[in-house]
Amino acid sequence: MKTARLTGLVLAVTAIIAGAAAVAEPATLRVGHFPNVTHIQALIGHHFTRIGKGWFEQRLGPDVKVDWFVYNAGPSAMEAIFARSVDLTYVGPSPAINAYAKAGGREIRIVAGAANGGSALVVQANANLSTATDFKGRKVATPQLGNTQDVAARAWFARGGLRVTLTGGDVQIIPTANPDQLTLFRTNQLDGVWTVEPWVSRLETEAGAKVVLEEPNAVTTVLAASEKALTEQRELVRKFVAAHHELTDWIKANPAEAQAIVRKELSEEVRSGISADLIARAWKRIALVHEADADELKAFVENAQKAGLLRAAPDLSRLVEKP
Repeated sequence: MKTARLTGLVLAVTAIIAGAAAVAEPATLRVGHFPNVTHIQALIGHHFTRIGKGWFEQRLGPDVKVDWFVYNAGPSAMEAIFARSVDLTYVGPSPAINAYAKAGGREIRIVAGAANGGSALVVQANANLSTATDFKGRKVATPQLGNTQDVAARAWFARGGLRVTLTGGDVQIIPTANPDQLTLFRTNQLDGVWTVEPWVSRLETEAGAKVVLEEPNAVTTVLAASEKALTEQRELVRKFVAAHHELTDWIKANPAEAQAIVRKELSEEVRSGISADLIARAWKRIALVHEADADELKAFVENAQKAGLLRAAPDLSRLVEKP
């Protein structure tokens, strides 16, 4: 009898200790973004976490942790969503739509807008390239196959009458990481680059590129959440989105301070110095927003179809969701 009572007591104490450990374990939101100026809110949020003054953590609660993950472009971030290794990510609309379509309207939701503009097509300074047909036989780089700028480029060339395929066609579109684009462009191995800030400005200032096409009103960045996070951590996602909107307003009201923080964080992430002038130059091309424009999202579906990256138009009625 004593042995049974002792065993029961040990089990009870063990259960209490295990329960206390479970309570003490902080909830975690895993958030992705890119080292681009068009991901302003993420860069600032990441930096505040890095220095122990978390913007999002302060608004999520004392027992919530935010882990940040950096990706080169949208398709990589979508793979992370599918693998359930991130809960939210800042991403371009094209990868989000492609992922949504691939998953049959599941797995991912756009929960907020973030930024418009900040993308452009640049060419060599001495090149006579301005219309789509001028690029026949030329080489143009984009950040990654299927990312927002890659889709925009393929659709623009296709609308201009060029035959565009995934691996060739009338114009060769070469998915290339942003840092590598700069190197290849400097050595005249590329005729043009379709990319986002700060790389547009870096190509201008460091490689003498000239801009031939800008997209000032195009949706560049949205905040997306996994369907799993919305189901299992909906209140945390809601608080994160609210903090994201609050941060957007703070950035608009404090551009000089925001630019300084973005510069510091980008320098950490790309492992090289970023000048204040470069950030200020890039900043002028970007407009921060709260909501993702539904008409613009539909336009991205049409572009993806023209680019041959999306066969059928998905039903977008469930893509945007307010937590």
